[in-house]
Amino acid sequence: MYLQRQPDIKAEIYYLSTEEGGRKSFVTNGYRGQFHYDGRDWDAPQTLINKEVCYPGETVQCNLTMLNRTFHIGKFYPGKEFEIREGAKTVGKGTILEIYTPQFLMNRKEEIDSYPDSKAIPPL
Repeated sequence: MYLQRQPDIKAEIYYLSTEEGGRKSFVTNGYRGQFHYDGRDWDAPQTLINKEVCYPGETVQCNLTMLNRTFHIGKFYPGKEFEIREGAKTVGKGTILEIYTPQFLMNRKEEIDSYPDSKAIPPL
């Protein structure tokens, strides 16, 4: 069980179908698959938006709450892609839609420096 806090980000996640190598069962509020980005896995319980369950092969919007917030400062921007994993297995693919915790927003200069095609950078 985790502490109930304000969520840090809003995201859209597509859960791979079983045929695509995804889960065999649905996810519900509180699901804690690893939130994987930039080569690392993190714990981030999910709260589904306008749904009670999400079945494999479906897309859902959800809020995520990072359990170890310190490591995410300056790492996110709207449009950043990530995976949901269970161990080494990818079960979902997602995109950040909104950032509720301002400290998580990537610094504009760092963002430009880290992407060779600056036209692909979403506006702040």
